[in-house]
Amino acid sequence: MTAVTGAPAPAQAAIAQVQSRISSLQQRIAALSGSPLAATGTATTSTTFEGQLALARAQLDGQASSSSAASGDQVVADAKQYLGVPYKWGGTDPSTGLDCSGFTQLVMKQNGITLPRTSQEQAKVGTEVPSLAQAQPGDLVVLEGGAHIGIYVGDGQMIHAPKAGDVVKISKVWETPTTIRRVTDATAGSSTGALSAALRSAVLGGTTAASAAASTAGGGGAAAYQGLFDAAEAKYDLPDGLLSAVAKTESGYDAGAVSPVGARGLMQLMPGTARELGVDASDPAQAVDGAARLLAGHLDRFGSLPLALAAYNAGPGNVTKYGGVPPFAETQAYVRKVAAAMPGS
Repeated sequence: MTAVTGAPAPAQAAIAQVQSRISSLQQRIAALSGSPLAATGTATTSTTFEGQLALARAQLDGQASSSSAASGDQVVADAKQYLGVPYKWGGTDPSTGLDCSGFTQLVMKQNGITLPRTSQEQAKVGTEVPSLAQAQPGDLVVLEGGAHIGIYVGDGQMIHAPKAGDVVKISKVWETPTTIRRVTDATAGSSTGALSAALRSAVLGGTTAASAAASTAGGGGAAAYQGLFDAAEAKYDLPDGLLSAVAKTESGYDAGAVSPVGARGLMQLMPGTARELGVDASDPAQAVDGAARLLAGHLDRFGSLPLALAAYNAGPGNVTKYGGVPPFAETQAYVRKVAAAMPGS
């Protein structure tokens, strides 16, 4: 494969890692499907980075199996994009709602893993894991005698579509699982999680080589999170550039930021607010989704962007109390800064 020139050394190294991962992924897919690539071991005719992505993408689109080269971290990363989607019995479409097995089936399908439709059927696939202590991210966690299923995220928690009136969220595993099933590639461990996530974003989501490399290399600034911002703005019908402007104003795009009053993460969510939203404020994907839901709610309630931003900063109670942007110097400056950071300002 050809090297991508003109990029900083860390980005070039990240690109090389992604290219190596693509080659490995192609060999695994070829081995599963019995394609000539696996049999001959010959190089592909497309040697550019973009060509390799296109070939891997085509192979992934045509692959359907009950197991996959996807790692558990990849599965969890894909699952988190549906945080906040409403529960709908029988739902398989995230635009209208998902039930528990529809959610797991959708996420696994995105990772090349074919699951049956119901939780009872899904409880029989893959390899059984003896206990929660041995569970890994990406494992299927079956509860309530097979009536409910979710995806393990680690630390005794699962992401799932709980029940009518609720949304896809992360919760503690509240009972001893009926069974735990492993359907991901146990050899693709968490040490490759960031690289694998960047690769799958590039292969399945159409990400450019440059943005995939920047994400893998841990590049800072808006570019590292632009995909999350764009997806959440589209999902919740928010103005273009709003989430990036909020993240810039709140944390300077620092996912590890902690304020003197305890606000955390990229979007500086207070612990209580994060709990109400059902998100981990230190996880950028969850934080962006949670902040987007919060801002969308404020926009619906107050009807204007300045008031929504004021509610995000000072709380909706203060906006209601003062009948507008509260007379707090911090809040008034905050509204101006976010507005100034948005496109066209």
